[in-house]
Amino acid sequence: MDKHLKATPLLNFQDPSIQRLIADRDWMSLAEDQRIGAIYDFVRNEIDFGYNISDDQPASHVLVDGYGQCNTKTTLLMALLRGSNIACRFHGATIHKELQKGVVDGFFYRIAPENIVHSWAEIQFDGHWVGLEGVILDATYLDGLRETVAKDGGAFLGFGAGTEDIDDPPVAWCGTDTAIQATGVNRDFGVFDDPDVFYDRHGANLSGLKAVVFRLVVRHRMNRKVASIRSCALPAPTLTRPEPASAGQRTAA
Repeated sequence: MDKHLKATPLLNFQDPSIQRLIADRDWMSLAEDQRIGAIYDFVRNEIDFGYNISDDQPASHVLVDGYGQCNTKTTLLMALLRGSNIACRFHGATIHKELQKGVVDGFFYRIAPENIVHSWAEIQFDGHWVGLEGVILDATYLDGLRETVAKDGGAFLGFGAGTEDIDDPPVAWCGTDTAIQATGVNRDFGVFDDPDVFYDRHGANLSGLKAVVFRLVVRHRMNRKVASIRSCALPAPTLTRPEPASAGQRTAA
């Protein structure tokens, strides 16, 4: 089997919940580019941006949570892609903590590591590898950013986003690289067959007491902040049909 299609303890796409999702969405009936797009859109917009208990969560756990950040969304995305016969690999990096400023502030921001483990999935498509980093922030959260702290548009770094153009970041699947935190990347670890290998070699973001504080306190504060920003997104416009003319009106016409 292609090493980029294999299941691992983190990419546990054989879990019944993941198999059921793939079957219910009927992704395997789609052409390859449509299948990639459907899976990508699911992880981007149906799995909210948010912070799980740790980076090295199995895909099935992320699916149950219903939210994720760069590393956990990458794991879920890779599992769904491999479970749908799309070859993919893991790209590891770090971002400067400034990218998270605003979501976390004050004392907890000061004690956060300067460099935060970051990742994205890459797929084999049309003869080359394509990066899918743009999956991290859901569209509603991005809209909330634009309505609150990113009203001026243009380059933006903070609140989980790092892009040259917050009004039009390259986040939609079009067969080319997507990105939403790319301008915060400050170190590139390169590519790995899967996240398991990466975390075995480089570890997750936090350990010891800091990991406990993050799991029990900090991530909940961060998730509340994210939810408050998401709530500021303008509702999608409702399309209304004109009421049909009455018989009398039609006759008069």
